[in-house]
Order: sequence, then C-alpha cells, then structure tokens
Amino acid sequence: MTEPECGLDVSLAVMGGKWKPLILYHLRPGPKRFGDLKRLVAGISEKVLIQQLRELVGAEVLIRHDYQEVPPKVDYTLTPFGETLVEALLPLCDWGTQHRSHVEKGGGGRGSVRP
Repeated sequence: MTEPECGLDVSLAVMGGKWKPLILYHLRPGPKRFGDLKRLVAGISEKVLIQQLRELVGAEVLIRHDYQEVPPKVDYTLTPFGETLVEALLPLCDWGTQHRSHVEKGGGGRGSVRP
C-alpha cells in the first residue's frame, strides 16, 4: 500500500470535526480557560467541549495546565506542534471570509453558517 500524496487524512485525524478548528483558532492569541472557550465557541455543549479538549491534549496539540488552586483554575494553550496546525488553518479562515456570502446563499455549504 502506498502513502497518499496529500496529508489531509493526517490533518483531519488530528483536528477534524466541527469544533476543533474553532477551538484551535480561539487559542491562537494565547491561553484560555474552559469558560472562555465555552463563550467563544458559540453553540458547543459543555460535554462536547470537554471531549474535544481531551482529544486535542491527547494528540499533543494542546497543553492543559492545572494550577492546583481552590477554586480550581485550569487553562489550555497550544503546543508548538499545535501552533503549526493553527497556522495551516489560517488560509481556510481567509477562504471562508472571502466566500461567506456564497455559502450562506446555499452555493457550497451543507447547512447554515453562523454569522
């Protein structure tokens, strides 16, 4: 079996799905606490956010930092490996911005796009 020329399968295995790219995008500026991410990633449930964060930590894309304080304080930050993934996502952000109106009119999306 030969390796495919495109590594998209690898990329999607790490950050695939609806929510992970948005989580990664919001972590680009710096560390965020769980509550911050919950507010920034509109529409995600708490359960799904927890699951997605665990998977990203397991893939070594994020670091979960537990400050061992009371009340509990935990934040998430990108690893250097995760930063490379976010940089790869930025052209998709630009593409989406440029083509938002086309997709919102039904010309290329598989559902509604949040404004």
